[in-house]
Amino acid sequence: MSIGNSPEDDRISPADDRDSIGRALQQTRIAAGLTVEEVSASTRVRIPIVHAIEEDDFSRCGGDVYARGHIRTLARAVGLDPAPLIEQYDAEHGGRPAPTPAAPLFEAERIRPEPRRPNWTAAMVAAIVAVVGFVGFTMFDGNDAPKGSTVADGPAPAPEKASPAAKPKPVKPAPKPSESAIAAVPQDKVTVKMTATDGKSWISAKAADGKLLFDGLLLNGESKTFQDDERIDLVLGNAGAIELYVNGKKVADKFESGQVERLTYTKGDPEAG
Repeated sequence: MSIGNSPEDDRISPADDRDSIGRALQQTRIAAGLTVEEVSASTRVRIPIVHAIEEDDFSRCGGDVYARGHIRTLARAVGLDPAPLIEQYDAEHGGRPAPTPAAPLFEAERIRPEPRRPNWTAAMVAAIVAVVGFVGFTMFDGNDAPKGSTVADGPAPAPEKASPAAKPKPVKPAPKPSESAIAAVPQDKVTVKMTATDGKSWISAKAADGKLLFDGLLLNGESKTFQDDERIDLVLGNAGAIELYVNGKKVADKFESGQVERLTYTKGDPEAG
């Protein structure tokens, strides 16, 4: 027992004996004979971020979602099971955010007023009153005719029936835009369009010659489009937040929130890219 510590301080739980997340990743990397540069090249996680994570500094990751993604990627790169590290991160940083309850949406559906139906009874009463008024006016006008005037024999002319209102022609709904609608996509190039539709994501895009086209954060609602003559390499830090179009066609892959994806696309159908 160390000097100055109470007996309670010496009763350390087994969970406290385990290494920190950064030390576990660092020790496993060193045991595997890998350098930080090699891990960065294989995972596309930048070298300063790898150093920061190994020092248990997750502030450079850009948030909890990206921190979990980087931990998972680095653990797999050095041959370590990422699940215990993710659980340790959640325990030390407050866990995952609770999902938003859907009850207000259902309440709004229940209190939505029903569309009002046409009042056919009132319309029928109004029509009967109009007919009775017309007949009464005709009879009163015939009895007050001046003497000496001749009234033509024969039945009184029937009131003209109002022609039914022309039914409006149904309006054809506008055609829905195709999921692959990206205007004027050149066939001799590879074109990639990314839109953050469910949160923000760190992305990186490189051309076939290794030129860095973009490396940064794509905020919710923002879009980026890249083109190259041969190939585009992508890294998505939060793949579940990205809607991806390649060569004018939407990529149907279902990426998970916080998942890091490394993708490569060339000319032609993205399903074969």
